Order: sequence, then structure tokens, then C-alpha cells
Amino acid sequence: MTTTATTANASGLQLGPFMLEGRLIVGTGKYENSRVMQDAIDASGASAVTVAVRRERLVDDQGRSLLDDLDLDRYTVLPNTAGCFNAADAIRVARLGRELLEQLGNAGSEWVKLEVLGDTTTLLPDPVGTLEACRELTADGFSVLCYTSDDPIMAVRLRDAGATSVMPAGSPIGSGRGIANPAAISIIRDLLKNPEHGGDPTYPLIVDAGVGTPSDVTLAMELGADGVLLNTGIAHAQDPVQMAHAMRHACQAGFMGFRSGRIPRKLYATASSPWAGVVTQIPGE
Repeated sequence: MTTTATTANASGLQLGPFMLEGRLIVGTGKYENSRVMQDAIDASGASAVTVAVRRERLVDDQGRSLLDDLDLDRYTVLPNTAGCFNAADAIRVARLGRELLEQLGNAGSEWVKLEVLGDTTTLLPDPVGTLEACRELTADGFSVLCYTSDDPIMAVRLRDAGATSVMPAGSPIGSGRGIANPAAISIIRDLLKNPEHGGDPTYPLIVDAGVGTPSDVTLAMELGADGVLLNTGIAHAQDPVQMAHAMRHACQAGFMGFRSGRIPRKLYATASSPWAGVVTQIPGE
């Protein structure tokens, strides 16, 4: 019998006009070399990969583009505005990414991962700049996947500004600290998805940044996220390809686990076998 969780997993993740086969989106930066990057992305099962489109990140010192190492017929590129510290720069970079991917014939020209950072030390999002850029890019026809903090009120503001998906950080970018505030992620999910709070059960929530281990990915999905976006946890692992395999299975396990409905937590033990009918005396003794 096919379970509800399995059926839901098979349906993929809908993000605006995109239907992703897997629920893991991976980055392309920080790898030792392009071969390791290609093998790790393949092992992750991702059908979408995120790429920073600022020239100093996209093109190396020999003039070679990172996109030359990606199978653009296989992967949908999710351009991101990493390294932008104000709304104007983020909007300009998003439009640059759209133009570039249109020339290459990749469907990723229709969306953007929006990052507007507050500083170079924390790499936390600038809420004011993020909201401003989200509104303008949405009006410009982009499907905006919006990186934000784990502030529930900000998540609602971004959704209302037209974000296709709100993507709260589990913890700071590249920190590997996992889900620092699980309660905040749960509240965000409730506000975005619960009809009692004006939410939409189909609205996609993606945890973005800070995850370092497969258990971090599983926890994100067990909290009700629809997907996870990560880069450093794979790229900087001692064995990135094996870690990518692990992240892939962890994502699926957490997704199915949440939708299977966990047992309630109890203060005291509950016996697996009933006490009624327990043999207390052997016949004939």
C-alpha cells in the first residue's frame, strides 16, 4: 500500500512555476574542484542548484564560468544575490542573472534566491532591504525565494510582499550550527501554513543556511519544512560526495517522518504490550 507520505514525496516540491523532483537544493560554491562539485550535486539528487551571479563569484581568474561545469539541460539554475548589502544591488544582480540564463536557455531565468545581507561579520539578512527588494522583484515578474532570519513576523511580511517561498536560516550562513531555534521554525510554519492564522497549507517553506549534518536536515524537515537549501555542509565535508548522499536520504526521511504523524510525548512510560491477560502463574503450580 502506498502511504500518504510516500505519495506526497513523489509529487515533488512546487516553487512558483518550478516542480522540483527532490526537496534538497544545493549550492555550487566552496568545492575543492569542479569534479567534486559535479559528483556531489549528482549524489544529492537535487534538480535545482543555486549559483551566485556576481561576476567575481561566477567567473574565476582565468575567465572560466562556473556554469561551464554544470549540465544546464539537467539542472535548473537558481541564481542568487549573495554578496549584496542593499536592495538596489540585489535587484541589479537578480536582473543580471535573468539576462544571463535567458541567453543560455535555462528556465532559472524566471526565479531568484534573494539575499540582502546586513554586514560581512554575521551575514544575517537586512530585513528592511530584503523586504524592499522582494516587493520590487516580485513586481518585475520574478519568483522570489527569500532568505531571511527566523523571525516569524518577518516571514509573514515577506510572504505578503509576494515571496514565492520564505527561507528562514537554521543558523548563520556556513556556521554548521544546525537549527538554532526549532521553536521559531515551527512558529513560522504555523503562521505561513495554518488556515486558522491566515496561512496556506501549500505555501512552501524552505530552511536555508547553517545546517551541517544529516540530522540537521532531518530536524528541519521534521519541523514541517518543505525543503532544505544548503552548500557548506556538503562542500566542506571531508567526503563531500558521501555527505551529499547522506543529506539526500536525511531530507527524505525527515519529510516522510513529519507527514507520518509522530507519537505524542509523554512523561511516563507506555508499555508496548498490554498488561491485561498477562500470565502471572503457570498452570499446575
